[in-house]
Amino acid sequence: MKKKFQLICMAGLVLPFLLGACTTNTDQEKTPEPVTDTTTPLHLLQPDYPTPYGAPSVEEVTEVIDKVYTYLDESTPAKVNDGKTNEEVTDFTSLPEEAVFAPGDFRLTSYEWGVTYAGMLLASEMTGNSKYAEYTTKRLNLISELAGYYWSLGDVEAEKRSMIHSVLHPGALDDAGAVCAAMIKTERLETIESLRPVIDNFADYIHMKQFRLPDGTLARNRPQPNTLWLDDLFMSVPALAQMGKLTGDSKYYDDAVKQVLQFSERMFNSEKGLYMHGWVQHMDIHPQFHWARANGWAVMAMVELLDVLPETHEGYPAVLEQLQAHIKGLVKYQDGTGFWHQLIDRNDTYLETSATAIYTYSIAKAINRGWIDKYAYAPVAMLGWNAVSTMVNEKGQVEGTCVGTGMGFDPAFYYYRPINVYAAHGYGPVLLAGAEVINLLKKHQFEINDSSLQMIKE
Repeated sequence: MKKKFQLICMAGLVLPFLLGACTTNTDQEKTPEPVTDTTTPLHLLQPDYPTPYGAPSVEEVTEVIDKVYTYLDESTPAKVNDGKTNEEVTDFTSLPEEAVFAPGDFRLTSYEWGVTYAGMLLASEMTGNSKYAEYTTKRLNLISELAGYYWSLGDVEAEKRSMIHSVLHPGALDDAGAVCAAMIKTERLETIESLRPVIDNFADYIHMKQFRLPDGTLARNRPQPNTLWLDDLFMSVPALAQMGKLTGDSKYYDDAVKQVLQFSERMFNSEKGLYMHGWVQHMDIHPQFHWARANGWAVMAMVELLDVLPETHEGYPAVLEQLQAHIKGLVKYQDGTGFWHQLIDRNDTYLETSATAIYTYSIAKAINRGWIDKYAYAPVAMLGWNAVSTMVNEKGQVEGTCVGTGMGFDPAFYYYRPINVYAAHGYGPVLLAGAEVINLLKKHQFEINDSSLQMIKE
């Protein structure tokens, strides 16, 4: 019998009744009580959250920002090569005919990179680390130097040889607005006067040359004649607002306010608190697809405008009221993971990173500036950041971002837009969100109160 018991133990087949036979009375007395409502405070059990829950530390947020910075600094070199020899060009007074930017993962002159430049500037401001701002100044100085060289050649030669055509001759708000706003912020922060010719060229296009409806609303003639794209609020308003700040000329503020209010009159669904993506003048019915990133461009445009618009401006109260209504609407649709959906009000569409980052930035900034109730909305911003942080991989790439998107009038178009780590739209918003969350964490304290995240009452 003794040998048989040893064999069973060696084979790992110790059955419950054998364990019981080997257990002393003292061990049996130590058996914990079952978890019930009378033995355990069940409300304190740890939920199985799909994304981190609670307030991160400043160090944790900075670590995410730094991953993104490291990847972008390596993958977007601020260099020009000879297109024939592939050798680096350092003399910008005599560029080869086939000069090109050194190969990189992203375009240095795109509107997405305008957002990234602004994100780097804010990251420097909030962390105190100058390397982020240097990323921006190095690349914007390069673009400015190139523009000066090509302008010196005259229009014909520049048209033939230029590697920065969209800078010299913007043909859409996408070409001008975001980069212009970032350049003005850079000039104001770093006092880089050499950027001014490019800034003025962009601003002239936005304010004077872009197609508009008869009432002055900025519009496009694609995909239909006289179409409003919600995206264009961001591609115009921040640059106009920054020009107002830079020059002191109220005409830029007036134009920026007009765009927000006239877009909102046509495109804002006050019942849902959301904007439609597109509005076409000749349509009797305006299909309402509440695309997430376009709503992000809208809310961020208002935040950027209010950041510099004088409170004495007659349009300030209306823009503030519109921002508050939009944030109230967005918050209703935040997913339990912290993300927002590709189509905000359709929770069977995928969870999207760039829009979530933009909302997080905009809500955090609105709290920090006192435009919305901090106690009500701070947990939303923290949950949004925690979600976004999970989408930055070890390389520093941002995952889960919808690629560039036109305008559609059917759900399939939005449901099945691809996502890709090389979708440039995700990087700037992540930097902006992280930087503004750092600002929020420095200004306020948080606690887990009765299992939920709360801002501590001041």
